[in-house]
Amino acid sequence: SAGLRITRQSLISGIVRLWILMCGMFSANTSIMACPSSCHCIDKNGLTVVQCMSRNLEKIPPDLPRDTVVLLLAANHITHIPNHAFRELHYLQELDLSSNDIETVDPGAFQGVSDSLLMLDLSNNHIQSVPKEAFARLRAKISLSNNPWHCECTLQEVLRELRLDPETVNEVICHTAVQEEYAGKPVIHVLDSGINFCNFHHKTTDVAMFVTMFGWFTMVIAYVIYYVRHNQEDARRHLEYLKSLPSNSQISKDFDTISTVL
Repeated sequence: SAGLRITRQSLISGIVRLWILMCGMFSANTSIMACPSSCHCIDKNGLTVVQCMSRNLEKIPPDLPRDTVVLLLAANHITHIPNHAFRELHYLQELDLSSNDIETVDPGAFQGVSDSLLMLDLSNNHIQSVPKEAFARLRAKISLSNNPWHCECTLQEVLRELRLDPETVNEVICHTAVQEEYAGKPVIHVLDSGINFCNFHHKTTDVAMFVTMFGWFTMVIAYVIYYVRHNQEDARRHLEYLKSLPSNSQISKDFDTISTVL
């Protein structure tokens, strides 16, 4: 009887432990696989694909499944990629942000996925420039076509570190540039021709410094001229005042005349 009681207690204890373990696994799986209400999540050959295309999203959903491998956010109204936007997505390999309204990309936008990401699409947005740190250590093939790029030193340094998509690289066009003659031309063609936008940057800086120094020098000269002229005018007035005073000889004559009369 005592042995039977122990067996029942062991069985009940085992069932309780199994139940707790299953609940924990279910809870953990749910937290990993939870899908944002604005997206559709599917399992394709064991890989989690999160489809959020054409959902009128204005921001990147914050509650994405942590095991996401493919994230499709194209054709929305996203305007900004903030720091650490994909920090928890350590398995992310493909990220499509094309055809949005993106204007700004923060320096740490892709921190956390630089090792796993294989493909990044930022084409057809409103990006004019990006900080050098934004794509740091990214090994992904990147599409930047059809954006209103401003061609200058920072963009040149960014592009030289990237692995651009060869199929769309000629569609990365200078919408504006530090030298107007390069506007409307593919960035890669301009750079391959030997143009160095950083030289223009330095020249522009040198010219600005020269203009500033010339302005200060002109102000100093103008002040000196004003000071000298002002002092000359004061000196002239003082001299005229002294000339207007009666001389000592005239004072003596006047005194002798008064004495004689008396």
